[in-house]
Amino acid sequence: MTGVASLAPFLGGALALGGIGAALSGRRELLVRWCCWAVGVPLVVGAFWWGDPGVTALALVVGVVATLEFGALMGLPRPDRAVLAAAVSGVVLTSWLAPGHEVRAVAVGALALAAVPLLAGDSAHGLRRLGAGLLGLVWLGVLAGLAPLGVSALVLFIAVSVGDIVAYFAGQRLGGPRLSPLSPAKRWSGTLAGATAALGVLAALSALSLPMAVAVAVGAPAGDLIESMVKRGAQAKDSAHWLAGSGGLLDRIDSLLLALAVVLLLR
Repeated sequence: MTGVASLAPFLGGALALGGIGAALSGRRELLVRWCCWAVGVPLVVGAFWWGDPGVTALALVVGVVATLEFGALMGLPRPDRAVLAAAVSGVVLTSWLAPGHEVRAVAVGALALAAVPLLAGDSAHGLRRLGAGLLGLVWLGVLAGLAPLGVSALVLFIAVSVGDIVAYFAGQRLGGPRLSPLSPAKRWSGTLAGATAALGVLAALSALSLPMAVAVAVGAPAGDLIESMVKRGAQAKDSAHWLAGSGGLLDRIDSLLLALAVVLLLR
């Protein structure tokens, strides 16, 4: 498995090629998105370079921001969002401070989420609030796997990111049948091309294994569709509007979340 230091040149080259491609396309949206990547990628690599404390800090920040975006999409009241953010943070911290007790942390978080509508006596929307909260806890709680996976998580992030980019361009160029009614813009051609590219990245980084392969080829596209389902239910195009060219943070990590879950389950 390649170390973090060895991945830095690879990421730098990928960013440079991405910048050239965005510039040649002449599309302002792609240029803005590339600028966000140019800022975000060094932060991610720096966190992994720091080790478990850095990765845990990264997972906490990402988890809280993504939780707030998810809560807004689902129309959850502020108390539910606060408890959900605390529950996700608790699972992430448990994976670092008390490895092996993550399931207990999830159970405590679930009880806390159930208590909010119960104490409010919300008979009209309590079940919906609880269901949305539990979905958010399970979906975003997998960020707790970043620190235990270590450099494998960083490699997975790179492979999924490359796969997403290739799928986006290949789907537009090749066309063909739609992947799912949940996301009409996505095509099977793009999904297969993206999976092939992601598998190639894993092979190039000496990280190709069955769990990682299934994660990038199946988990990543499925994660994208899960967020599409959530956004369609909320009648929203993006999870938020603060991240230039990308909508929200949840829009950027949706594929990674389920890919992480697949790796954690198959390991």
